[in-house]
Amino acid sequence: MRARNLILGGTLSGAFALVALLSFVWTPHDVGAISIPDRMLRPSVDHWLGTDQLGRDIFSMLMVGARTSLAVALASVGIGMGLGVPLGLTAAARRGGLLDDVIMRGNDLIFAFPSILIAILITALTGPSVWNAILAIGIFNIPVFARLSRGAALSLWSREYIMAARVAGKGPARISAEHILPNIANLLIVQGTIQFSVGILVEAALSYVGLGAQPPLPSWGRMLADAQTLISLAPHMALFPGLAIVLSVLGLNLMGDGLRDAFDPKLSRGRAQ
Repeated sequence: MRARNLILGGTLSGAFALVALLSFVWTPHDVGAISIPDRMLRPSVDHWLGTDQLGRDIFSMLMVGARTSLAVALASVGIGMGLGVPLGLTAAARRGGLLDDVIMRGNDLIFAFPSILIAILITALTGPSVWNAILAIGIFNIPVFARLSRGAALSLWSREYIMAARVAGKGPARISAEHILPNIANLLIVQGTIQFSVGILVEAALSYVGLGAQPPLPSWGRMLADAQTLISLAPHMALFPGLAIVLSVLGLNLMGDGLRDAFDPKLSRGRAQ
């Protein structure tokens, strides 16, 4: 089951990544080409997944939308991991001190505001855009990685090899970089895949309410928003973007579950029994 989840999740995630990369050099049709006579066509040889209310090819828009969703999710995870992990390691190294309390209370403050609300606040100041969606999701990811890295690091600071490193004269920053971080990398990788799937969902939600990617840039969430009033006339307009979101998130979750089992032999043996 572990290998099956990892293979299936990796295959789905890899397929979406390849589609997103392919969209940089090729799409079946121009995503910006409007053709009113071809509006709301059913799937056919010319348009594999049909067309939308403006006659645009849905498959081509899904390809470019994959690029948008994956880029937003990847950038937001990068922000969360790049800032959250150092903060968590610093808090663990200064455990029980003032700096630890300040970092963790700051995390609690960010957790008090959902990513959607953060996006609304940012949008009110700067206007809706992909960059603001990345910033909003990234800010929400910071405390997730900070808490994870701090909790994992605290369990390692009492180990013998950490004590040996301290006796050898290594400081907290060097110990965190050379000994703590490599030993919690597996947890960060698994959490990264989970937050990647969350980033795709949140990006779709932000685009759905008009706070994410703006026209003419395709986005899976915006495609769903455009299709909601036409679902009785052209159900394929909502079906395929919805499937893209479901399958991409499912693939990442399966891959994360497989990686978690692969990195945790005890959990793997427990499931086998």
